[in-house]
Amino acid sequence: MNSLLKKFIGRVEHYTVMALLLMMVLVIVISTVELAIMLFQDLANPPLMLFNINELLDLFGFFFMILIGLELVETIKMYLDESKIHVEVVFLVAMIAVARKVIILDAKAHEWTTLLAVAAVILALSVGYYLFKLAHRQEKPKN
Repeated sequence: MNSLLKKFIGRVEHYTVMALLLMMVLVIVISTVELAIMLFQDLANPPLMLFNINELLDLFGFFFMILIGLELVETIKMYLDESKIHVEVVFLVAMIAVARKVIILDAKAHEWTTLLAVAAVILALSVGYYLFKLAHRQEKPKN
């Protein structure tokens, strides 16, 4: 009975992850089409072939959102292949998300404490990623 329950839970988990992967790919494809439409509309509006700063920030934010989605797809694929989450990929997704936030952040519209918090998150992610890479570099046997 215990083995049968584990097998059932494993299948439910597998199909759930597959559904998440398919939905994420669908969202990425739709978002890419929407980004292309936004890009062409912004280029076609006067002044032709020029962006204002707000349009540019919106486009950059959208690009980063799609990159985050692609990284999440990679994380889900790795989970399907190995049934474990790769910490390095999670760090990279988090760093891309924070980079997106920094790019689109209007510093004048926020309190200094918010900017300090964003800086603390950047520092924490950087230190965490460095320590992760350092730990894994020491684990690998030298040939």
